[in-house]
Amino acid sequence: MAEALKAEGNKAFSAKDYPTAIDKFTQAIALDTNNHVLYSNRSAVFVALSDYQHALDDANKAVEIKPDWAKGWSRKGAACRGLGDLVGAHDAYDQALKLEPNNSQFKSGFDAVKRAIDSEARADRVSGDPTAGLGGLFDDPQFFQKLASNPRTAALLNDQEFMTKLRHVKDNPNSMGEEMRDPRFLQVLSVLLGIDMQFPGAPPSGQEEPDEEMPPLVPDPEPEPQDEETISKQKAQAAGDAEKKLGNDFYKKRQFDEAIEHYGKAWELNKDITYLNNIGAAKFEKGDYQGAIDVCEQAVTEGREQRADFKMIAKAFARIGTAFEKLGDLTVAIENYNKSLMEHRTPDVLAKLRTVEKAKVKAEKDSYISSEEAERARELGQQKFQEADWPGAVEAFAEMTKRAPDDPRGYSNRAAALIKLMAFPQAVQDCDEAIKRDPKFIRAYVRKSQALLAMKEYNKTLDVLAEAQEQDDKGAHTREIEQQQQKALEAQFSARVGETEQETADRIQRDPEIMSILQDPVMQSILQQAKGDPSALQEHMKNAHVRMKIQKLIAAGVIRLGR
Repeated sequence: MAEALKAEGNKAFSAKDYPTAIDKFTQAIALDTNNHVLYSNRSAVFVALSDYQHALDDANKAVEIKPDWAKGWSRKGAACRGLGDLVGAHDAYDQALKLEPNNSQFKSGFDAVKRAIDSEARADRVSGDPTAGLGGLFDDPQFFQKLASNPRTAALLNDQEFMTKLRHVKDNPNSMGEEMRDPRFLQVLSVLLGIDMQFPGAPPSGQEEPDEEMPPLVPDPEPEPQDEETISKQKAQAAGDAEKKLGNDFYKKRQFDEAIEHYGKAWELNKDITYLNNIGAAKFEKGDYQGAIDVCEQAVTEGREQRADFKMIAKAFARIGTAFEKLGDLTVAIENYNKSLMEHRTPDVLAKLRTVEKAKVKAEKDSYISSEEAERARELGQQKFQEADWPGAVEAFAEMTKRAPDDPRGYSNRAAALIKLMAFPQAVQDCDEAIKRDPKFIRAYVRKSQALLAMKEYNKTLDVLAEAQEQDDKGAHTREIEQQQQKALEAQFSARVGETEQETADRIQRDPEIMSILQDPVMQSILQQAKGDPSALQEHMKNAHVRMKIQKLIAAGVIRLGR
């Protein structure tokens, strides 16, 4: 849910619906209080609203949760700058650059703050007219080149009227105060000082785009001249991506060896762990699971050193887990799936983890199965039972159910021991397990009826015995079943001895099963017929189902015989 709310917040931010974005990120934080990205994203929205104090609070929380996360320090830099704390902004951007020295956005923010600090320092050295110290800016030999190279002022150089004013101020800086009413001079000073002079509500210069591919708040500035190192990295990236594309083409054709060759060349040209992950995917698809593990472990190590995107590291861990799953090492597979989820939580990896956890439990159970050990446990259980060591018998028969989970005898025998311990509900559950494994196992029905009879569940006892009769095709257990039925009926008769007719009527009204029998149209017809011809009742009792219902009515006192 937190991920879904974050996505909604990002969408609202993109649409510049800042109140909704704040609300979504706040709800997400309530569900996932230790997610540094959520605080960072909300900080970006607060900056867009010029609410710099709240932006700073969220940025501080982000770096508190993840101190080595450079983006969080850049958020703090933007918030401090909005509050006018240039020193704090300088220190925050400096920390961001220490963590990611080559990040151009962090460099831009740091340079902008540094220029602002230098500008304030120059202004502090000037006394008297507040604009007097600015006159020196117009003596810069690259004065016009700076204006021409910046898109905000380049067009002004084509305005002859403005150029006349500009030359006048350049020749006579003391006249600047008169011209400051012209907003175009603010643009000129902004470029010369290296700081932004914007209307209230605009975000400070150097604001980078928020996380999760949210769009920038302001148009990207004109790129500064690139040094040789930057150009070299861009060329390496382009060359690596070109090899990756060739690898992808072979991968789609399932020509994995060729794909691996091109992904390897991509890695040699540009140390991006995406290429290593791609090699891992190709090795996995060709069945080289150990090879996939090795290269993905390399991706994790390299990714840590490069401070790569945590999503890419999560992907490497997930593939390691899948490879170990294929190799049958479910324990290590689970470890790596958990590592992946710690880096970045995704539904597909979570589903894989749950599946492997279930498979591991089943594998452990299957590995414990042994017919020989089950037989030893059964013999031990019988010995304990004969010695009247009921707890010992329960323990032995429990071991039998683990060693032979499909053998109904283990559950039925344990039920017999549980009945001796008067643990009747547990005995009923064990009998149900035995019947589930073998519906023809009559001994389990009989033992279940014994437990129910002890619980004074007379009607349920009779129902279980009726089921036993249906399953006893050859009638091998007829006598035992009928004896148990007679015990249940006698117990039910005994339970109502001494009742008045009114007490019997009240009890019948409270018995839902007896009332259900009485409301059965077939039984109503039989009972009506029996009133006129009692001998007809005997004829109907030849049907097993009808006989059982009539016996229940007799036992409950609805039908009275022998008067």
